[in-house]
Amino acid sequence: MTLLEQLKKITVIVEDTGDIDTIKKHKPQDATTNPSLLLQAAKLPQYKHLIDDALKIPRASGDNLLDVMRPILEKLSVNFAKEILAVVDGRCSVEIDPTFSFDTENTILSARRIIALFENDGISRSRVLIKIAATWEGIKAAEILEKENIHCNLTLLFSFAQALACGEAGVKLISPFVGRILDWYKKNENPDGYPAEKDPGVLSVSKIYNYYKKFDIKTEIMGASFRNLGEIVELAGCDLLTIAPNFIEELANTEGDLQQKLSAVSAKEMPLEKIALDEKTFRWLHNEDAMATEKLAEGIRKFTVDLTTLAQFLQK
Repeated sequence: MTLLEQLKKITVIVEDTGDIDTIKKHKPQDATTNPSLLLQAAKLPQYKHLIDDALKIPRASGDNLLDVMRPILEKLSVNFAKEILAVVDGRCSVEIDPTFSFDTENTILSARRIIALFENDGISRSRVLIKIAATWEGIKAAEILEKENIHCNLTLLFSFAQALACGEAGVKLISPFVGRILDWYKKNENPDGYPAEKDPGVLSVSKIYNYYKKFDIKTEIMGASFRNLGEIVELAGCDLLTIAPNFIEELANTEGDLQQKLSAVSAKEMPLEKIALDEKTFRWLHNEDAMATEKLAEGIRKFTVDLTTLAQFLQK
């Protein structure tokens, strides 16, 4: 059996792309998008009809480009997600404007607008995950949205503190970024890299997984942002893994024995202590993690640049 066939038996596979043709080929259970992926997909001629439809939406008033184009941007993200949902059996994640990362109120309002667009087209909110940066403000927004049955995917997650807060908030799913954690450690501590079993991103997700399963935290864990096949193999058994198309192809073309590395049964036996978390504790613990503070800020900035570029593309 291929590694992909074996992995699918113990982990839900999600495709990390905005390219619907690729999703049709690989047939993952779920799919996820973000501003960077939408920017790439929007430039492909086969998706022009999705852009033309979004451009029928009136612009908003204001001087800021993202404010003006936001109704169109939200509609475009929904258009792509609807196409994806016609192909996959599960869910699709749609990202909130990253400039709302420290704005609980506008995150909630944007999520409600996006869900309304789906429901107006007859798509159940159960098939949509709203992607929100895992800041304290984003986590608080997700806590409110979950009570409205609007399920959330907390992204740009790098620290254990972020994971603790998400679990306590009862969010549906988190996306710890494995590869970006590795990037930071290679740049700052070990340029030669790490064997897969000692990869800092792998260790981070494993720690979160074991804590959640030990204490029956229902939030789903979806490892994301991989840099090599070894990271994926080492997280076999994680609830979900969102994988770029090139790695899905590699898994599908590689045969061998895949061992389950993460197990809820094993996690239950671990001598872990429950950690209490309030806002002050969260901010301190997250601040003490240099990698997490840098990568969270960098991720928000990068998504903002790509969303702005997409807005400029649509404006033209």
